Amino acid sequence: MSKQKIVHPQRDANFVTGAYSDGVIAGGFLFISGQASVDFKTSQFVLGTIEEETARTLDNIKAIIEAAGATMEDVVKSTVHLKEIDEFDRFNTVYANYFAGTRPARTTVQSVLGEGIRVEIDCIVKLP
Repeated sequence: MSKQKIVHPQRDANFVTGAYSDGVIAGGFLFISGQASVDFKTSQFVLGTIEEETARTLDNIKAIIEAAGATMEDVVKSTVHLKEIDEFDRFNTVYANYFAGTRPARTTVQSVLGEGIRVEIDCIVKLP
């Protein structure tokens, strides 16, 4: 099986994260690693309200998806980690704005997240 690495288009080439890729294409799908509220130009986390972090996280995901030639409408599954599950309704209001029509299947859990972030999201995308 062949795999193709997808990189966030604004990622600083000198900034090496962990032992993972932003996204990997395999078998007609794009698998996006957990993304957070990061400014890829500066490689810094951008902390804020759950609404702000959710929007930046989903904007990062959208950029990775578009770099692979797909759209947010092609997302079939997402997994969401929230620092505080009581922020779910506020998170969900922002999340809903990124998906039209049939929304992706989703799992949402409360998790211990590093770096002070409030949300982390990964996705599976069916490529067109």
